Amino acid sequence: MTSATEPVLRVESRGGVDWLTMNRPQRLNALDDALVRALREYFQGLTARSSARVVVLQGAGRAFCAGLDLKDQAAAGSDAPPGVSDMLEQQKGIRDIMLAMRRCPQPIISVVQGAASGGGFALALATDVRLATPDARMNAAFIRIGLGACDVGVSYFLPRMVGSSVAAEYMLTGRFMDAQRAYALGLVSRVGPLAELQAEAQALADDMLHATPLALRLTKEALGLAVDAASMEAVIALEDRNQVLCTQTSDFHEGMSAFLEKRAPRFTGR
Repeated sequence: MTSATEPVLRVESRGGVDWLTMNRPQRLNALDDALVRALREYFQGLTARSSARVVVLQGAGRAFCAGLDLKDQAAAGSDAPPGVSDMLEQQKGIRDIMLAMRRCPQPIISVVQGAASGGGFALALATDVRLATPDARMNAAFIRIGLGACDVGVSYFLPRMVGSSVAAEYMLTGRFMDAQRAYALGLVSRVGPLAELQAEAQALADDMLHATPLALRLTKEALGLAVDAASMEAVIALEDRNQVLCTQTSDFHEGMSAFLEKRAPRFTGR
């Protein structure tokens, strides 16, 4: 049980890696106003000059994130339903988390344990690398509570990751996708016990830190832009620009020297 003094989002910094833990285990890390605000402010605050170069996102307890906290919403309600303007602001407040996750320069690794439903599914999809425990279950839960399944980025991410037919299968029904199906579809990179996945997340982050800070963030940016690029020529033009930019840094020369000298590089971000 989380005490009233514990943060709803724990942030632990370890040598260039921020470990983010959604910390409402008694509510399966469902998104209440405080957690939404904490996630949004954290990801919107990341810049190229942040101390964190890689982020790992996970949930405390037995679930990743069960989506919007409906009990919290009901308790906060009144006899008069909120107006369109108020609902739109609430909607934007949640979707801005996913936008910030895609826009921030840091790669994001998620460790998905147990349920990742609705907004929790969207959070997982917005990360760059997904790892899942055998009991992980993901679904577009919105359609099961009277809403459409196309919400907070899910209809953008899912068809691009698994194809339109599979995306329609899960979004039109709200069915759960289990870890093995997600792995077979390439939606997650690995399935294994939680401790093993946490070690793998750290190993992935360590490997990412072998890249120069500029190269790492330009690679994330280019991968995101390539998904919607108009042509192969447009993608290659972006790649050409990024490679030339990388060669103009001191870190590039340090990386080359470290490779030739068979030692760990000492990057400065310049």
